[in-house]
Amino acid sequence: MSERIITFGEATREAMLEEMRADERVFVYGEDIAKQGGIFGQFAGMKDEFPERVLDTPISETALVGAGVGAAIAGAKPVIDLHFADFIGIAMDEVLNQMAKAHYMFGGQATMSLVLRAPDGLMKHGAAQHSQSLETWFTNIPGIRVVVPSTPANGKQLLKAAIKDPNPVIYFENKGLFPVKGDVPEDLPPIDLSRAQVVREGADVTLVSYGLMLTKA
Repeated sequence: MSERIITFGEATREAMLEEMRADERVFVYGEDIAKQGGIFGQFAGMKDEFPERVLDTPISETALVGAGVGAAIAGAKPVIDLHFADFIGIAMDEVLNQMAKAHYMFGGQATMSLVLRAPDGLMKHGAAQHSQSLETWFTNIPGIRVVVPSTPANGKQLLKAAIKDPNPVIYFENKGLFPVKGDVPEDLPPIDLSRAQVVREGADVTLVSYGLMLTKA
């Protein structure tokens, strides 16, 4: 099988397009994604195919997540771009007390199929407010899945699985990954969000890593 080398940004864009074509309930919105195509180009051209399902919003993370919670309860499958993960603190009540708990507060009658895309990690010229890695905070909140991709192929698999999942998922994508290139086969197998991925089998040492550091480990 010949290699198909694309960037992480392109791989996640493919994941979005494939899931939006497969399920009309999926839509995406955030700051500067329709007109600009996303700060890392990960939504480039998507509005041309889905003019009513790729939406620009005001700069209000509280409104972004709050609207997503309502849309998910109503049966939609929103994918929300937070621009930078550093801004997620502005919407912590919506994440901690609404998004994570709605399924339980409604006695299982409501699903919360919602994805927050949260670019995190170091970025040149980003300074302290745009260069943080906050993913470990959210592993302590019951009711939320936290996923962190490490390669273009893995990024596509995880994003497709996150969109399909009936639970709320925070998809932390390291900013340094967007230009990284890798082999992304056309027929990628589905991935199981309930277990960690074993990248290389061995018998003597266990190395645990995630995100951008996985390939270095």
